[in-house]
Amino acid sequence: MHQDSNQASVATTVSRRSFVEGAAALTFAFALGGVARVPEALGAMPGAKINAWVTIGTDNTVTILCPAAEMGQGVLTSLPLILAEELDADWSKVKVEFAPASPKVYGNPHELFKGAQITAASVSVPGYFTPLRIAGAQARRVLIDGVANEWKVPASELSTDKGFVVHAKSGRRIAYGDIAKFATVPAELPNITDADLKKPAQFKLIGRKDIGRLDVPSKVNGTAKYGIDVQIPDMVYASVLEAPVEGAKVEVLNIGDVTKIKGVTKVLPLPFGVAVIGDTVEATRAGRNALKVKWDTAGAAAANTDSDKAKEEYARHGKNPDAKTMVEYEVGDAAKALSGAAKLVEATYWSEYCYHAQMEPMNCVAKVAEDGQSAEIWTGTQFGALAANIIAGILKTTPDKIKVNQQLLGGGYGRRIWPDAAIQATILSNITKKPVKLILSREDDVASARPRPMTHHVLKAGVDVNGNLVGWYHRLVSENVDAVAAPPRFEATGGKDYIGARGLDQALYGIRNVRAEYVRETRGMRVHAWRGIGSGYNKFAAESFLDEVANGVGKDPFALRLELTKDQPRAQAVIKAVAEMSDFKRKRPGRGMGIAFSDYHGTLSAGVAEVSVDRSTGKIKVHNYWVAVDPGLVIQPDHVHGQLESAVVFGLSAALLEELTVKGGAIQQTNFNDYPVLRMSDLPDIHTKIVTSDNPPTGMGEIGVVAVGPAIANAVFQLTGKRIRNLPMSPERVKQALA
Repeated sequence: MHQDSNQASVATTVSRRSFVEGAAALTFAFALGGVARVPEALGAMPGAKINAWVTIGTDNTVTILCPAAEMGQGVLTSLPLILAEELDADWSKVKVEFAPASPKVYGNPHELFKGAQITAASVSVPGYFTPLRIAGAQARRVLIDGVANEWKVPASELSTDKGFVVHAKSGRRIAYGDIAKFATVPAELPNITDADLKKPAQFKLIGRKDIGRLDVPSKVNGTAKYGIDVQIPDMVYASVLEAPVEGAKVEVLNIGDVTKIKGVTKVLPLPFGVAVIGDTVEATRAGRNALKVKWDTAGAAAANTDSDKAKEEYARHGKNPDAKTMVEYEVGDAAKALSGAAKLVEATYWSEYCYHAQMEPMNCVAKVAEDGQSAEIWTGTQFGALAANIIAGILKTTPDKIKVNQQLLGGGYGRRIWPDAAIQATILSNITKKPVKLILSREDDVASARPRPMTHHVLKAGVDVNGNLVGWYHRLVSENVDAVAAPPRFEATGGKDYIGARGLDQALYGIRNVRAEYVRETRGMRVHAWRGIGSGYNKFAAESFLDEVANGVGKDPFALRLELTKDQPRAQAVIKAVAEMSDFKRKRPGRGMGIAFSDYHGTLSAGVAEVSVDRSTGKIKVHNYWVAVDPGLVIQPDHVHGQLESAVVFGLSAALLEELTVKGGAIQQTNFNDYPVLRMSDLPDIHTKIVTSDNPPTGMGEIGVVAVGPAIANAVFQLTGKRIRNLPMSPERVKQALA
């Protein structure tokens, strides 16, 4: 049953923005990073076309640019909706286009990204919320001022309503499109204050249940264009046999055999693999499959990495008191609390490497100019500005000479942050002097994966004589994701791992003495952000272990979580909500019930799983999953439910099935036959609820993933009395635990 609420009081931070006037329309350009004069805003936008946040056409069309990538999370609707709300636009007249890759104008001002134009970490709506509201309010003010000047009436007598400026005294109304024919835009607008922005009770678009996503109709009827669908004139095709390990070199290659295949025009050994160029996709695939390559991996950083052997070292480093650690979160004195505790609970947990498994394999169309000094690419990317910067470096030119045509993403989950397909396609276009469409096979998509890291966790909890949790220790042993995926931040923070260490803290549980630390492993793997980032595995360990603590002191897991969140009303609200939804304490014959709580960038959620276990096969069956969430102000209620449902499916697949193994630095899996993902037949009934709060909007793309794993593990324990401490909870591991 869906229950939702979208009432909130939202504080804003306001500042001035610049506007520019376009031909035959009013065009408003805002630089989100701070005050920008018109020339500065235009100068930061690549190409001759004037790009802007909103354009009001004389035909009443309102065109709003979306600065974030659309990969199923709904920003192509939610972000423009925020601006349209303050503009008082007629939503039926709104058209949305992707903004260009220009972080100076379209960067996300969220504290996490500080102006980078990247779509990740569930902060698109939180980051752009206030600036887009200001943009809409300022555009509305310009329209009102234009009409006031034209009609010679005080601006205070004018109001707006669904695409019209209204003068109540005279009964006159004028459409925004007609205002665009005569209005002028001042170079600098008056400041917008909180008083100028709508209160939640005044919202006409935000929070409505009847506004669907703009991208869904085209996805349903098959007209949506993803990167893989792009076609441009004179294009050739490319497949790449990706090197098994980053840094591997081609030692022996059967070029002659492959060039004999009909339609194959070139075979190119390159630093990232062997590329086959041809006239058709079929020709390049045939050529790729005919390649026989002997690789030299002597210089590859990951050449000696073996996931099974690495576990032995991870375990040693987890126990070693002298291991070099980085403290992620610390309050009180955990060591003292643990040493003086009446009861000490200890456990270790693991998670395996995971592949993003996005439906659309990596691809890109690239067209490098004849002089090699500019390029245009068509791709679905989470970080178009990064692609432009890297390509500019390859071509020894400047980023403004690289045009990124954003396409829909057939799944991202962090994989499409790093633009390797765009890099490869650009290199191939520069070599061939032709537009090149690169599509990786699924096998090469897996081989070139940038996986979630393998992790080891050592946890300790101290309990006093009254059964109170007084000390908590969590050591994470893992490769540092920031070191690979975000080197500037890694260096600026002295080697911290923002991505991989998320979820280590226990700030909302109010434990007086906590130490969360991590030991960095260096394995040469291309570890990367993965939906839910570190919270996925860190909360699996922490929330499972919390149930171990509850069991150790004879407390109900639900009651213990309420006890620990007594000073956190939002946390208590979602925990109570999911317990009520699931009737958590009711016994079900042959079924186990498990609960888990999580937070992620300000969003709070709790989940309950109902499971059974086939003891003969070890297969866990999740029958029902309940999830409650507090994401602050809700922009689109139905979409929040959809995001929760999709995240639960993603989390179920990772919790039960997904695992990469590595030998000699090479990923051993090749396709979905040996990297299984959850099938429709294994889906549980999913029940979602939105819990009301007064907070500003927080992210929804990842929070639903986090609690799934520990909720299942806790349910299995409640049913069987056996604890599964490794992700994924595969049938083999379950059988071993039950033996």
